Amino acid sequence: MTRTVRPTLHPTPAGDARITWHHATTGTARAVLALGHGAGGGIEAPDLQALAARLPARGITVALVEQPWRVAGKRLAPPPRSLDAAWTALWPELAAPGPPVVAGGRSAGARVACRTARTTGAHAVLALSFPLHPPGKPERSRLDELTGVGVPALVVQGGRDTFGRPDEFPPGTELVVVPDADHGFAVRASAALGREAALAAAAASAGEWLDRVLPPARPGRGATPVSR
Repeated sequence: MTRTVRPTLHPTPAGDARITWHHATTGTARAVLALGHGAGGGIEAPDLQALAARLPARGITVALVEQPWRVAGKRLAPPPRSLDAAWTALWPELAAPGPPVVAGGRSAGARVACRTARTTGAHAVLALSFPLHPPGKPERSRLDELTGVGVPALVVQGGRDTFGRPDEFPPGTELVVVPDADHGFAVRASAALGREAALAAAAASAGEWLDRVLPPARPGRGATPVSR
């Protein structure tokens, strides 16, 4: 079981953001995985929750980040520059525990993680349901955000995601495909794996990727943050 502390509020230029920590259960965290949500939902998204439930057992502390617009109860996300400013302002809090910080998120949150990776000094990027383009508009590509991260990146994508199917990503993209899944990782009733099992498998693949890109944990590093 993951061990969580109460969510904490932190000021940003766009208002207060909220972080919910799911601490590594192995004693010493090897990394912090910071995950942002999409434009149509919050940290309750099944893929974010699957990672928060499973990765702490692998020595990864998962920090679920709620953008200020969600904390304030607004229905519409602000422009990208506001999302990026809030995320960047939170980075010192995310980095405070000591281990390397991997930036990530789903959909719009994945874009934020990609756009800010160089500025924040993220160790790597985990992009869930990366919105390669608006549905039905492949000419409006956002590929440059993904290819410009400058650090190792993994994309976890549904096989029938209308925001970008796996075969639309260029060769060389490191991909984990969730078969029969849509943008929200819902799967068809006829799928070989149900949603929960498919997300568990995707979380395991993400954990294996983190094992490859993270440095070995050093003694004395990785203390988990204190609840305030």
